[in-house]
Amino acid sequence: MEWLWLLAFVLMLLGFAGLLLPMLPGVPLLFGGFLLAAWIDDFSRVGTVAMIIIGVLALLAWIIDIVASLMTTKYVGASRQAMIGTIVGALVGMLAGVPGLILGTVAGAVIGEMMASPDAGHATRVGVAAGLGFALALAAKLVFALLMVGVFVYAYFY
Repeated sequence: MEWLWLLAFVLMLLGFAGLLLPMLPGVPLLFGGFLLAAWIDDFSRVGTVAMIIIGVLALLAWIIDIVASLMTTKYVGASRQAMIGTIVGALVGMLAGVPGLILGTVAGAVIGEMMASPDAGHATRVGVAAGLGFALALAAKLVFALLMVGVFVYAYFY
């Protein structure tokens, strides 16, 4: 049974890493770790109500992650090329860690928008919006992840 606790802990750690790295599904991994930990104890410490609350928080974090990025870039009128550039820039930038991820997102959006339209001012606005969307989504995911941890810890120990 100890290996299951280790697996739950590893899932939680991977979940927190995934909040920063787009190649890992952070919130689902975190939720999976909590669910496994609750299941190990037959939901005696962390019951169904607590797990439903954690699940709703996870769902909200996932929705906000998607919506924040799309809304900020669409708000400034980003083109399809800018959206693709944002994704490509994020994938390339993640090789340099979190700063590279943010800068890659911004650079990809700017390059993509410049390919669609040579208006440098608009491309800059799209790049800033892409970076802002990424930062807002990251902040929201961190807040929701900490709320998930808080609910789990409260349910487990109280």
